[in-house]
Amino acid sequence: MRILYVVGTRPNFVKTAPVIGALRERHPEGRHAIVHTGQHYDRLMSEVFLEELGVPAPDYMLEVGSGSHAAQTARTMERLEPVLADERPDLVMVPGDVNSTLAAALTAVKMGIPVAHIESGLRSFDLTMPEEVNRIVADRFSEWLFLHSPEAVTNLRGEGIPEERMHMVGNTMIDTLVALEDRFRAAGSAARLGAEPGSYLLVTLHRPALVDGPLLGETVARLAALAREIPVVFPVHPRTRKMMEGLEPDHPGLLLTDPLGYLDFVSLIADARAVLTDSGGIQEETTYLGVPCFTLRDNTERPVTVTSGTNTLLGLDPAAIARIPGLLAEGRQAPPGPPPLWDGRAAQRIAEAILS
Repeated sequence: MRILYVVGTRPNFVKTAPVIGALRERHPEGRHAIVHTGQHYDRLMSEVFLEELGVPAPDYMLEVGSGSHAAQTARTMERLEPVLADERPDLVMVPGDVNSTLAAALTAVKMGIPVAHIESGLRSFDLTMPEEVNRIVADRFSEWLFLHSPEAVTNLRGEGIPEERMHMVGNTMIDTLVALEDRFRAAGSAARLGAEPGSYLLVTLHRPALVDGPLLGETVARLAALAREIPVVFPVHPRTRKMMEGLEPDHPGLLLTDPLGYLDFVSLIADARAVLTDSGGIQEETTYLGVPCFTLRDNTERPVTVTSGTNTLLGLDPAAIARIPGLLAEGRQAPPGPPPLWDGRAAQRIAEAILS
């Protein structure tokens, strides 16, 4: 069996690495080709993940880089098509909901190659989010839909997806957390940055709705104000850093850092008092680790992190950042455990489903 895995962004390395490992172990005689689209081309956002997660070096580097959604998707499709023609895979595996996911699914299906989608069925019901469009298209054309939470079944049924294409397997991002937990627990990233474990708010922000307009200036000002009460550690996404030029406040409690490698970043999550984010994956990681999470968005495609986790939706409103100390003082109790099947064995279930 010939399987081709298409990845290109920071979270998707984390989601796909355990699947590649499980299928290589279960099917060593098969061909396992990795395509790195280069949608994230900064070394700390891509290559370090390949090193830290033990994933083999990519067989193909497409180097599509940044650009508009149309340009990035088109470049990926144009450069992926000859790879698929040469490799002739039996299956193309795509994770998540980024432009690389959309481009790979469309290219493969037009060439008559079956597609498998890791993390299927998530919906924010907000079509202004590019990721929502990507999810819907990838699910529509994939023959194998790998789900990690019950609401995904309801969402896919509502779109007329046949039950036989759905496979409830769990969360492969959690597989990576479980596999590397001893290493990130011992990493001591907070101490190296001068932050006291259990005392700081960890911040990640990157979505266009927040960082591409006037909300970013108010958000940074609110974080500086919050830093008078709670130390704030903010590893800044390269795109966010570019938009923040001229906005960076000088406050000793607000620590801005460059992006971190996976182990260092998850070490910061595990040792944080709380996390403020607009990321989907971090909502899941905090739920597994039992760390309070505040999401600066109006919606989430991961409601399981709200209903059975520690996630609180603040809305797309920088003023809501001021509510965080009060919400922490209320002491919301951590869940008794992660959601069902978030147990470190999702990739094994994917391998079993495919190979059986």
